[in-house]
Amino acid sequence: MKRKEYKKAKRKSSKTRLVLKIGLVLTIAAFLTIAAYGVTLHKKAELAADRAYEPIQDRAGRSTVKESKVQPAKDNVSVLLIGVDDSDDRQQGDSNSRADALLLATLNPKQKTVKLLSIPRDSYVYIPEVDYKDKITHANAYGGTKATIETVEEMLDIPIDYYLKANFNAFIDVVDALGGVEVDVPYERIEKDETDAGTIHLMPGLQVLDGRHALALARTRKLDNDIERGKRQQMIIQAMMDQAKSPAAITKFGDVIDALGDNIKTDMQYKEMLSFLEYAKGGMPSVDTLTLEGDDDWSTGVYYWKLNDEDLQQKQLILQSHLGLISSLAPKVDDEASSDSEGSTNRVVISPSEGTDVN
Repeated sequence: MKRKEYKKAKRKSSKTRLVLKIGLVLTIAAFLTIAAYGVTLHKKAELAADRAYEPIQDRAGRSTVKESKVQPAKDNVSVLLIGVDDSDDRQQGDSNSRADALLLATLNPKQKTVKLLSIPRDSYVYIPEVDYKDKITHANAYGGTKATIETVEEMLDIPIDYYLKANFNAFIDVVDALGGVEVDVPYERIEKDETDAGTIHLMPGLQVLDGRHALALARTRKLDNDIERGKRQQMIIQAMMDQAKSPAAITKFGDVIDALGDNIKTDMQYKEMLSFLEYAKGGMPSVDTLTLEGDDDWSTGVYYWKLNDEDLQQKQLILQSHLGLISSLAPKVDDEASSDSEGSTNRVVISPSEGTDVN
C-alpha cells in the first residue's frame, strides 16, 4: 500500500472510531437522562401516593372474609373506581358529594383479563349505612367512601379490595396531561362546563377531546340514558389507557402525576400501586366491559333505575367467577325445578362471555 493511501485509510479509521465514541457517549447520556427521569418520576409518584393514601377505618364489609390481604398481580383483585361530583368550583367536600360515576374493575392476572362493570348512578339498591333502599349515588353523601363500598359489596355479593376516588379536577387534568383522548362522540350536545359558568359544545364524530370536553361526554345522559352513559365512560377510560401506553406518553407521566395531586384518594399504598404494573408486562390485558340492565321507574314520583334481578344475578356470577370466589358459573337453582323424572339435578352453566356488552 502506498504511503498516501495508508494515511487516508488511517484517517478514515480514526473518524470511524470518533463516530463510535460519540455514539457511545450519546447512548450513555441518553440512558442516564432516562434513568434520572425515572428516579424523579418514582419519587414524585411516591410523594403523590402518600398524599392520596386514605384507608377506610372500621369497615365490616365482605372484604374482611379474606384471611390475608390480597397481593395485586398475584391474586385476583377488585378495585372500585368512584367519581364524585366535586371540584374546585363546587367545593362540596366528601360528605356532600354524590358518586357521579361508579365503575368496578376485577383483575385476573392468570387470565390476563379485566372485567369493567359500569354501575348506573340512579340504581335503586339497598344501602347498609341507612338501612333502606335509595339511589346508589346517594350512598357517598350518606356515609362517604365507606358507605359506597359497602353498598356495592352488598349489591354484587363480592369483596371490594381497593378503592380509588377522584373528583372532576383529577379527570380533566389527567386527560389534558395525556394530550387529550381520541373518542367517537355519538351526537351533538351542549353541556354545562363544570369548570366555569360556561358551556361545552360537543360535535359528533371521531376526534381528540381535551379534559373539559371529555368530562362533558362522560357525564351527559339527556339524549340517551344511564346505561349509554356508562358505556361512554368505559370508552373514555379505554381511550385513556390506550393513550397512556403509547410511546409519546412516556414524557407526560410526570404531568399525569402532578395532575392527580390531591384530587384522588385511595387505600392503595405505593408498593401496591407499582405491583399493578405487572399487568402491563407482555402487553396490556384484555378488557371486557359489562353493564347492569334494568328499567326506568317513576312509580314513586322520583326517577330510579330498577335493576333486572336476573341480569344482576348473572353479573354477580361472572364477577365471582373472575375473582375465583366460585369454581364455576353455575347458579343455584330451585330443587323442585332442577330435578328431572329420575331425580337427577340439572345445572345451567353460564359462559363468562354471555351477558357482556363489549364496546
